[in-house]
Amino acid sequence: MSQYDTTLDLSVSNTSHAQVISMVPAGSEVLDVGCATGYLAEALVARGCTVSGIEYDADAAEKARRHLAHLVVGDLMTMDVAAQFAGRTYDVLVFADVLEHVTDPVDVLRRLLTLLRPGGSVVLSIPNVTHGSLRLALLQGRWQYTEVGLLDRTHIRFFTRKAVLELLSAAGLAAVDFRGTYQDALGVEVQVDADALPPGVVEWVRRQEDASTYQFVLRAVRDDADGALARASAEHESLRSELDSVRRELVAARVERDAAVASLREVQGTRAWRLLRVPRALYGKIRGGAR
Repeated sequence: MSQYDTTLDLSVSNTSHAQVISMVPAGSEVLDVGCATGYLAEALVARGCTVSGIEYDADAAEKARRHLAHLVVGDLMTMDVAAQFAGRTYDVLVFADVLEHVTDPVDVLRRLLTLLRPGGSVVLSIPNVTHGSLRLALLQGRWQYTEVGLLDRTHIRFFTRKAVLELLSAAGLAAVDFRGTYQDALGVEVQVDADALPPGVVEWVRRQEDASTYQFVLRAVRDDADGALARASAEHESLRSELDSVRRELVAARVERDAAVASLREVQGTRAWRLLRVPRALYGKIRGGAR
């Protein structure tokens, strides 16, 4: 089984797969770059799309083949795109958790953009290296690779929000829809010993920009000659920053609420609280009778 094989549950919106699929118009002709075993292609075909794929792993590619109109097995970094696709073009190019695996993602984007039809779009998902879990782990001297996740052992490039936007700009693209998936700093696969950190550090990190953003998910189009899309993208990013600030405050408030509830439950579980249960009930009846 491929390391990246998975089962999609599109009813859960807080996943990169669900968000990527939602950004692809039904009925589109799609190139799924890094299609793995074809789980994303299968979901897109169910939406009426015609899907082609590129995959490096030959075994995974064979599993994907039945969902694909055209399959190319090869290395993105050395592939002769024109020869492999022989005039084929697409409405949407999908790079779902792919660009962090290549040494020169700008070059990959530029070469594959030759397959994008006028008015087409590029949909990407990319892990966020500034997620709170990684910030906290680094404070403890940890940078531990895992099989999958933010520190997947095959990742060779790492992206912040700014780096993603710079990547798009260098490839001649501008983001028109920038989203994310969200996970708490202590709720993912990265190991953090929160009890060993100084008081207040975890809460401070939780309040920082993109600390709860696990993956960036976005749709981009070719930028126009006057840079109008880039300016619109910048305005959108400003509004997004304000929204993200509100989201961080909500996350912090939720964490404080959960801590207060846990503390109350701990108190209620003590022997002293249980012993006071009868006197409290009796006092309530006496007050009720007095009225």
